[in-house]
Amino acid sequence: MFWTKVFIPTLKETPKEAESLGHQLLLRAGFVRMLMAGAYTYLPMGLRVLEKIQGIIRQEMNACGASELLLPALHPLELWQKTGRDKDLGEVMFKFKDRRGRDLSLGPTHEEIITDLIKNNLSSYRQLPLVLYQIQTKFRDEIRPRFGLIRCCEFIMKDAYSFDQDETGLDKNYQLMYEAYKRIFSRCGLKVLITEADSGVMGGKVSHEFMVEAPLGEDVVCLCPKCKSAKAAKGGSSLCFTCNLNMDQVNTIEVGHIFKLGTKYSQAMQANFPDSSGQLKPLIMGCYGIGVSRLISAIIEQNNDADGIIWPQEVSPFEIMILPLDVTNQALMQAANSLYQELKASGLDVLLDDRDERAGVKFKDADLIGVPLSIVIGKKSIEENNIELRVRKNKSTQLVPKAEIVQFVKKLLV
Repeated sequence: MFWTKVFIPTLKETPKEAESLGHQLLLRAGFVRMLMAGAYTYLPMGLRVLEKIQGIIRQEMNACGASELLLPALHPLELWQKTGRDKDLGEVMFKFKDRRGRDLSLGPTHEEIITDLIKNNLSSYRQLPLVLYQIQTKFRDEIRPRFGLIRCCEFIMKDAYSFDQDETGLDKNYQLMYEAYKRIFSRCGLKVLITEADSGVMGGKVSHEFMVEAPLGEDVVCLCPKCKSAKAAKGGSSLCFTCNLNMDQVNTIEVGHIFKLGTKYSQAMQANFPDSSGQLKPLIMGCYGIGVSRLISAIIEQNNDADGIIWPQEVSPFEIMILPLDVTNQALMQAANSLYQELKASGLDVLLDDRDERAGVKFKDADLIGVPLSIVIGKKSIEENNIELRVRKNKSTQLVPKAEIVQFVKKLLV
Protein backbone atom coordinates (compact mmCIF):
# COMPACT_ATOMS: atom_id res chain seq x y z
CA MET A 1 0.00 0.00 0.00
CA PHE A 2 1.04 3.61 -0.60
CA TRP A 3 0.78 6.14 2.24
CA THR A 4 -1.04 8.67 0.05
CA LYS A 5 -3.76 6.09 -0.71
CA VAL A 6 -4.30 4.66 2.79
CA PHE A 7 -5.56 7.78 4.65
CA ILE A 8 -3.38 8.16 7.74
CA PRO A 9 -4.21 11.55 9.32
CA THR A 10 -1.41 11.80 11.91
CA LEU A 11 -1.42 14.63 14.47
CA LYS A 12 1.53 16.56 15.90
CA GLU A 13 -0.27 17.55 19.10
CA THR A 14 -2.11 15.36 21.59
CA PRO A 15 -5.90 15.93 21.45
CA LYS A 16 -7.34 17.37 24.66
CA GLU A 17 -10.04 14.69 24.93
CA ALA A 18 -7.48 11.85 25.12
CA GLU A 19 -7.23 10.61 28.71
CA SER A 20 -4.96 7.57 28.48
CA LEU A 21 -1.69 6.99 26.66
CA GLY A 22 -3.27 4.37 24.39
CA HIS A 23 -6.06 6.78 23.47
CA GLN A 24 -3.57 9.58 22.76
CA LEU A 25 -1.44 7.46 20.45
CA LEU A 26 -4.41 5.96 18.59
CA LEU A 27 -5.60 9.47 17.77
CA ARG A 28 -2.18 10.95 16.99
CA ALA A 29 -1.17 8.00 14.77
CA GLY A 30 -4.39 8.23 12.76
CA PHE A 31 -5.88 4.86 13.75
CA VAL A 32 -9.27 5.99 15.08
CA ARG A 33 -11.49 9.05 15.32
CA MET A 34 -14.32 9.72 17.78
CA LEU A 35 -17.82 10.24 16.38
CA MET A 36 -19.27 10.88 19.83
CA ALA A 37 -18.46 9.77 23.36
CA GLY A 38 -18.28 5.97 23.33
CA ALA A 39 -18.43 5.52 19.54
CA TYR A 40 -15.37 5.39 17.30
CA THR A 41 -14.54 5.13 13.62
CA TYR A 42 -11.74 2.71 12.79
CA LEU A 43 -9.61 4.36 10.13
CA PRO A 44 -7.72 2.11 7.67
CA MET A 45 -4.71 1.59 9.95
CA GLY A 46 -6.88 0.88 12.98
CA LEU A 47 -9.01 -1.54 10.99
CA ARG A 48 -5.91 -3.43 9.85
CA VAL A 49 -4.84 -3.92 13.47
CA LEU A 50 -8.37 -5.00 14.41
CA GLU A 51 -8.39 -7.58 11.62
CA LYS A 52 -4.96 -8.92 12.65
CA ILE A 53 -6.22 -9.42 16.22
CA GLN A 54 -9.38 -11.11 14.97
CA GLY A 55 -7.26 -13.41 12.81
CA ILE A 56 -5.24 -14.56 15.84
CA ILE A 57 -8.42 -15.15 17.84
CA ARG A 58 -10.01 -17.17 15.03
CA GLN A 59 -6.93 -19.34 14.66
CA GLU A 60 -6.82 -20.17 18.36
CA MET A 61 -10.57 -20.69 18.72
CA ASN A 62 -10.68 -22.99 15.69
CA ALA A 63 -7.71 -24.92 17.06
CA CYS A 64 -9.79 -25.61 20.20
CA GLY A 65 -12.55 -27.17 18.10
CA ALA A 66 -14.86 -24.15 18.33
CA SER A 67 -17.04 -23.17 15.35
CA GLU A 68 -17.78 -19.58 14.39
CA LEU A 69 -21.28 -18.21 13.91
CA LEU A 70 -22.89 -14.77 13.97
CA LEU A 71 -25.83 -14.00 16.23
CA PRO A 72 -28.23 -11.05 15.83
CA ALA A 73 -27.44 -7.77 17.58
CA LEU A 74 -31.19 -7.07 17.84
CA HIS A 75 -32.78 -9.00 20.73
CA PRO A 76 -36.38 -9.60 21.85
CA LEU A 77 -36.44 -8.39 25.45
CA GLU A 78 -38.57 -11.37 26.50
CA LEU A 79 -35.50 -13.64 26.31
CA TRP A 80 -33.68 -11.43 28.81
CA GLN A 81 -36.74 -11.39 31.03
CA LYS A 82 -36.60 -15.19 31.34
CA THR A 83 -33.27 -14.96 33.19
CA GLY A 84 -34.05 -11.66 34.94
CA ARG A 85 -30.97 -10.05 33.50
CA ASP A 86 -32.99 -7.26 31.92
CA LYS A 87 -33.29 -5.96 35.49
CA ASP A 88 -29.72 -6.91 36.47
CA LEU A 89 -28.24 -4.83 33.66
CA GLY A 90 -30.91 -2.14 33.99
CA GLU A 91 -30.10 1.08 32.17
CA VAL A 92 -26.91 -0.35 30.69
CA MET A 93 -29.14 -1.97 28.04
CA PHE A 94 -30.32 0.02 25.03
CA LYS A 95 -34.08 -0.73 25.09
CA PHE A 96 -36.78 0.43 22.70
CA LYS A 97 -39.99 -0.60 20.92
CA ASP A 98 -40.26 -1.30 17.21
CA ARG A 99 -43.18 -0.14 15.08
CA ARG A 100 -45.14 -3.27 16.05
CA GLY A 101 -44.82 -2.45 19.74
CA ARG A 102 -42.36 -5.27 20.49
CA ASP A 103 -39.85 -4.64 23.31
CA LEU A 104 -36.34 -4.94 21.92
CA SER A 105 -32.76 -4.42 22.99
CA LEU A 106 -29.40 -4.01 21.32
CA GLY A 107 -27.25 -6.88 22.53
CA PRO A 108 -24.84 -6.08 25.39
CA THR A 109 -23.87 -9.79 25.41
CA HIS A 110 -25.40 -13.01 24.04
CA GLU A 111 -25.88 -15.71 26.68
CA GLU A 112 -29.68 -15.72 26.39
CA ILE A 113 -29.57 -15.65 22.60
CA ILE A 114 -27.16 -18.57 22.21
CA THR A 115 -29.07 -20.59 24.82
CA ASP A 116 -32.32 -20.07 22.95
CA LEU A 117 -30.64 -21.16 19.71
CA ILE A 118 -29.26 -24.38 21.17
CA LYS A 119 -32.47 -25.13 23.05
CA ASN A 120 -34.42 -25.15 19.80
CA ASN A 121 -31.86 -27.01 17.72
CA LEU A 122 -30.30 -29.69 19.95
CA SER A 123 -31.94 -33.09 19.76
CA SER A 124 -29.45 -35.55 21.26
CA TYR A 125 -26.61 -35.86 23.74
CA ARG A 126 -24.57 -37.13 20.81
CA GLN A 127 -24.32 -33.50 19.59
CA LEU A 128 -22.37 -32.63 22.74
CA PRO A 129 -19.88 -31.25 23.60
CA LEU A 130 -20.37 -28.15 21.46
CA VAL A 131 -18.40 -24.89 21.43
CA LEU A 132 -19.55 -21.91 19.35
CA TYR A 133 -18.09 -18.41 19.11
CA GLN A 134 -18.61 -15.11 17.37
CA ILE A 135 -16.83 -11.78 16.89
CA GLN A 136 -19.46 -9.09 16.96
CA THR A 137 -20.40 -5.56 17.98
CA LYS A 138 -21.98 -5.13 21.43
CA PHE A 139 -23.91 -2.15 22.78
CA ARG A 140 -23.92 -0.87 26.35
CA ASP A 141 -25.22 2.50 27.52
CA GLU A 142 -22.21 3.29 29.71
CA ILE A 143 -22.67 6.02 32.30
CA ARG A 144 -19.23 7.39 31.55
CA PRO A 145 -17.50 6.23 28.36
CA ARG A 146 -13.78 6.91 28.74
CA PHE A 147 -10.22 6.09 27.74
CA GLY A 148 -11.07 5.77 24.06
CA LEU A 149 -11.56 2.13 23.11
CA ILE A 150 -11.29 0.93 26.71
CA ARG A 151 -14.83 1.82 27.76
CA CYS A 152 -17.22 2.37 24.86
CA CYS A 153 -20.95 2.23 24.22
CA GLU A 154 -20.32 0.35 20.98
CA PHE A 155 -17.47 -2.15 20.97
CA ILE A 156 -16.31 -5.42 19.44
CA MET A 157 -16.17 -8.61 21.48
CA LYS A 158 -15.31 -12.23 20.91
CA ASP A 159 -17.75 -14.34 22.89
CA ALA A 160 -17.64 -18.14 22.96
CA TYR A 161 -20.07 -20.58 24.58
CA SER A 162 -19.57 -24.23 25.52
CA PHE A 163 -22.34 -26.79 26.02
CA ASP A 164 -21.66 -30.04 27.85
CA GLN A 165 -23.46 -33.00 29.40
CA ASP A 166 -21.71 -32.73 32.75
CA GLU A 167 -19.24 -30.78 34.87
CA THR A 168 -16.35 -32.94 33.67
CA GLY A 169 -16.97 -31.81 30.11
CA LEU A 170 -17.23 -28.18 31.23
CA ASP A 171 -13.93 -28.46 33.10
CA LYS A 172 -12.24 -29.74 29.95
CA ASN A 173 -13.58 -26.97 27.71
CA TYR A 174 -12.84 -24.33 30.34
CA GLN A 175 -9.21 -25.43 30.51
CA LEU A 176 -8.95 -25.45 26.71
CA MET A 177 -10.16 -21.86 26.61
CA TYR A 178 -7.91 -20.85 29.52
CA GLU A 179 -4.84 -22.05 27.62
CA ALA A 180 -6.06 -20.58 24.31
CA TYR A 181 -6.46 -17.19 25.96
CA LYS A 182 -2.88 -17.26 27.17
CA ARG A 183 -1.71 -17.98 23.63
CA ILE A 184 -3.91 -15.25 22.12
CA PHE A 185 -2.63 -12.56 24.46
CA SER A 186 0.97 -13.69 24.08
CA ARG A 187 0.69 -13.52 20.27
CA CYS A 188 -0.74 -10.01 20.64
CA GLY A 189 2.40 -8.98 22.50
CA LEU A 190 0.73 -8.71 25.90
CA LYS A 191 1.83 -9.74 29.37
CA VAL A 192 -1.33 -10.65 31.26
CA LEU A 193 -2.13 -11.20 34.91
CA ILE A 194 -4.67 -13.97 35.51
CA THR A 195 -6.87 -13.75 38.59
CA GLU A 196 -9.84 -15.61 40.02
CA ALA A 197 -12.78 -13.25 39.77
CA ASP A 198 -16.35 -12.51 40.83
CA SER A 199 -18.80 -13.76 38.20
CA GLY A 200 -21.19 -10.85 38.76
CA VAL A 201 -24.34 -10.69 36.63
CA MET A 202 -22.95 -13.37 34.30
CA GLY A 203 -23.48 -16.03 36.95
CA GLY A 204 -21.67 -19.28 37.71
CA LYS A 205 -19.34 -20.31 40.51
CA VAL A 206 -15.92 -20.04 38.83
CA SER A 207 -14.43 -17.33 36.63
CA HIS A 208 -11.03 -15.94 35.71
CA GLU A 209 -10.06 -12.49 34.46
CA PHE A 210 -7.14 -11.73 32.17
CA MET A 211 -5.73 -8.34 33.07
CA VAL A 212 -3.17 -6.03 31.46
CA GLU A 213 -1.21 -3.66 33.67
CA ALA A 214 -1.81 -0.01 32.68
CA PRO A 215 -1.42 3.21 34.72
CA LEU A 216 -4.98 4.43 34.06
CA GLY A 217 -6.64 1.01 34.27
CA GLU A 218 -9.92 1.00 36.18
CA ASP A 219 -9.40 -2.40 37.85
CA VAL A 220 -6.93 -3.06 40.66
CA VAL A 221 -4.98 -6.32 40.99
CA CYS A 222 -2.64 -7.44 43.78
CA LEU A 223 0.73 -8.54 42.38
CA CYS A 224 3.48 -10.31 44.30
CA PRO A 225 6.81 -8.48 43.80
CA LYS A 226 8.70 -11.79 43.99
CA CYS A 227 6.78 -14.63 42.30
CA LYS A 228 4.50 -12.31 40.24
CA SER A 229 1.35 -14.23 41.20
CA ALA A 230 -1.79 -12.10 41.00
CA LYS A 231 -5.22 -11.93 42.57
CA ALA A 232 -8.12 -9.55 42.64
CA ALA A 233 -7.69 -6.71 45.13
CA LYS A 234 -9.94 -6.88 48.18
CA GLY A 235 -9.40 -4.05 50.85
CA GLY A 236 -5.67 -1.32 51.23
CA SER A 237 -3.15 -4.62 51.23
CA SER A 238 -2.87 -8.52 50.67
CA LEU A 239 -0.36 -11.27 51.38
CA CYS A 240 1.00 -13.61 48.71
CA PHE A 241 0.04 -17.20 49.56
CA THR A 242 3.34 -18.48 48.15
CA CYS A 243 5.88 -15.92 49.37
CA ASN A 244 4.05 -14.46 52.38
CA LEU A 245 5.00 -10.99 51.17
CA ASN A 246 2.83 -7.90 50.93
CA MET A 247 1.52 -7.69 47.39
CA ASP A 248 1.65 -4.51 45.33
CA GLN A 249 -1.56 -3.00 43.97
CA VAL A 250 -1.44 -2.28 40.25
CA ASN A 251 -3.97 -0.69 37.92
CA THR A 252 -5.11 -2.95 35.11
CA ILE A 253 -7.37 -3.24 32.08
CA GLU A 254 -9.56 -6.33 31.76
CA VAL A 255 -9.06 -7.85 28.31
CA GLY A 256 -10.66 -11.27 28.82
CA HIS A 257 -13.03 -13.06 31.18
CA ILE A 258 -14.06 -16.71 31.25
CA PHE A 259 -16.92 -18.24 33.28
CA LYS A 260 -18.20 -21.63 34.33
CA LEU A 261 -21.90 -20.80 34.03
CA GLY A 262 -23.22 -24.22 34.96
CA THR A 263 -27.01 -24.38 34.54
CA LYS A 264 -27.93 -20.75 35.27
CA TYR A 265 -29.22 -20.07 31.76
CA SER A 266 -30.28 -23.55 30.72
CA GLN A 267 -32.54 -23.96 33.77
CA ALA A 268 -34.06 -20.49 33.45
CA MET A 269 -34.75 -21.03 29.74
CA GLN A 270 -35.50 -24.77 29.92
CA ALA A 271 -32.65 -25.63 27.59
CA ASN A 272 -32.46 -29.38 28.15
CA PHE A 273 -31.05 -32.38 26.33
CA PRO A 274 -31.98 -36.08 26.46
CA ASP A 275 -29.13 -38.12 27.93
CA SER A 276 -28.27 -41.70 26.92
CA SER A 277 -31.21 -43.05 28.93
CA GLY A 278 -33.65 -40.52 27.46
CA GLN A 279 -33.88 -38.44 30.62
CA LEU A 280 -34.01 -34.66 30.13
CA LYS A 281 -31.18 -32.75 31.80
CA PRO A 282 -30.16 -29.07 31.70
CA LEU A 283 -27.18 -28.17 29.54
CA ILE A 284 -23.96 -27.37 31.39
CA MET A 285 -22.60 -24.10 30.00
CA GLY A 286 -19.47 -21.96 29.98
CA CYS A 287 -18.84 -18.60 28.35
CA TYR A 288 -15.60 -16.97 27.32
CA GLY A 289 -15.18 -13.29 26.35
CA ILE A 290 -12.40 -11.16 24.90
CA GLY A 291 -12.66 -7.40 24.40
CA VAL A 292 -11.36 -7.34 20.83
CA SER A 293 -11.46 -3.59 20.21
CA ARG A 294 -10.24 -2.93 23.75
CA LEU A 295 -7.19 -5.08 23.00
CA ILE A 296 -5.91 -2.44 20.58
CA SER A 297 -5.53 0.11 23.38
CA ALA A 298 -4.19 -2.49 25.81
CA ILE A 299 -1.45 -3.51 23.36
CA ILE A 300 -0.37 0.12 22.97
CA GLU A 301 -0.30 0.63 26.74
CA GLN A 302 2.37 -2.10 26.97
CA ASN A 303 4.16 -1.41 23.69
CA ASN A 304 5.25 2.22 23.29
CA ASP A 305 8.03 4.72 23.89
CA ALA A 306 8.36 8.50 23.88
CA ASP A 307 8.08 8.60 20.08
CA GLY A 308 4.97 6.49 19.58
CA ILE A 309 3.61 2.98 19.22
CA ILE A 310 5.76 -0.16 18.94
CA TRP A 311 3.46 -2.75 17.39
CA PRO A 312 4.19 -6.44 18.00
CA GLN A 313 4.69 -8.02 14.59
CA GLU A 314 1.55 -10.19 14.51
CA VAL A 315 -0.82 -7.26 15.07
CA SER A 316 1.03 -4.48 13.28
CA PRO A 317 -0.97 -2.84 10.46
CA PHE A 318 2.07 -3.41 8.22
CA GLU A 319 5.19 -5.47 8.79
CA ILE A 320 7.57 -3.11 7.05
CA MET A 321 7.73 0.48 5.77
CA ILE A 322 9.76 1.80 2.87
CA LEU A 323 10.91 5.40 3.31
CA PRO A 324 12.25 7.02 0.12
CA LEU A 325 13.76 10.29 1.31
CA ASP A 326 13.31 12.19 -1.95
CA VAL A 327 10.26 11.27 -4.03
CA THR A 328 11.36 13.72 -6.77
CA ASN A 329 14.46 11.62 -7.45
CA GLN A 330 13.51 9.21 -10.23
CA ALA A 331 16.30 6.69 -9.56
CA LEU A 332 15.52 6.64 -5.86
CA MET A 333 11.78 6.09 -6.44
CA GLN A 334 12.50 3.38 -8.98
CA ALA A 335 14.56 1.55 -6.35
CA ALA A 336 11.81 2.04 -3.76
CA ASN A 337 9.08 0.73 -6.06
CA SER A 338 11.19 -2.24 -7.14
CA LEU A 339 11.85 -3.21 -3.52
CA TYR A 340 8.17 -2.70 -2.68
CA GLN A 341 7.16 -5.19 -5.38
CA GLU A 342 9.77 -7.74 -4.25
CA LEU A 343 8.65 -7.59 -0.62
CA LYS A 344 4.97 -7.81 -1.57
CA ALA A 345 5.70 -10.83 -3.77
CA SER A 346 7.36 -12.45 -0.75
CA GLY A 347 4.04 -12.28 1.13
CA LEU A 348 4.88 -9.32 3.40
CA ASP A 349 2.57 -6.43 4.34
CA VAL A 350 4.39 -3.36 3.06
CA LEU A 351 3.65 0.37 3.35
CA LEU A 352 5.54 2.75 1.04
CA ASP A 353 5.68 6.36 2.21
CA ASP A 354 5.33 8.13 -1.14
CA ARG A 355 4.64 11.57 0.35
CA ASP A 356 6.65 14.55 -0.78
CA GLU A 357 7.72 15.43 2.76
CA ARG A 358 10.96 16.18 4.57
CA ALA A 359 12.93 13.20 5.87
CA GLY A 360 12.36 14.34 9.46
CA VAL A 361 8.58 14.25 9.02
CA LYS A 362 8.74 10.75 7.57
CA PHE A 363 10.94 9.46 10.39
CA LYS A 364 8.68 10.96 13.06
CA ASP A 365 5.55 9.48 11.49
CA ALA A 366 7.23 6.10 11.07
CA ASP A 367 8.05 6.05 14.79
CA LEU A 368 4.56 7.27 15.69
CA ILE A 369 2.63 4.57 13.79
CA GLY A 370 5.03 1.91 15.05
CA VAL A 371 5.61 -0.51 12.14
CA PRO A 372 8.30 -3.04 13.24
CA LEU A 373 10.80 -2.46 10.40
CA SER A 374 11.61 0.47 8.14
CA ILE A 375 13.77 0.53 5.04
CA VAL A 376 15.33 3.93 4.37
CA ILE A 377 16.23 4.67 0.76
CA GLY A 378 18.44 7.72 0.26
CA LYS A 379 20.68 8.92 -2.52
CA LYS A 380 23.91 7.87 -0.81
CA SER A 381 22.76 4.35 0.03
CA ILE A 382 21.53 3.79 -3.53
CA GLU A 383 24.87 4.93 -4.93
CA GLU A 384 26.68 2.54 -2.59
CA ASN A 385 24.23 -0.28 -3.40
CA ASN A 386 23.20 -0.59 0.27
CA ILE A 387 19.88 -0.37 2.08
CA GLU A 388 19.47 1.11 5.57
CA LEU A 389 17.25 -1.01 7.83
CA ARG A 390 15.71 0.49 11.00
CA VAL A 391 14.22 -1.65 13.80
CA ARG A 392 11.42 0.24 15.57
CA LYS A 393 11.61 -1.63 18.88
CA ASN A 394 15.20 -0.74 19.77
CA LYS A 395 15.85 1.93 17.10
CA SER A 396 18.90 0.08 15.85
CA THR A 397 20.04 0.65 12.25
CA GLN A 398 22.24 -1.34 9.91
CA LEU A 399 23.28 -1.33 6.28
CA VAL A 400 22.35 -4.38 4.24
CA PRO A 401 23.50 -5.06 0.67
CA LYS A 402 20.64 -4.31 -1.70
CA ALA A 403 20.73 -7.81 -3.21
CA GLU A 404 20.25 -9.39 0.25
CA ILE A 405 17.62 -7.12 1.76
CA VAL A 406 14.51 -9.22 0.98
CA GLN A 407 15.90 -12.42 2.50
CA PHE A 408 17.35 -10.46 5.42
CA VAL A 409 13.97 -8.89 6.21
CA LYS A 410 12.15 -12.22 5.93
CA LYS A 411 14.53 -13.79 8.47
CA LEU A 412 13.93 -10.93 10.90
CA LEU A 413 10.16 -11.31 10.60
CA VAL A 414 10.03 -15.10 11.04
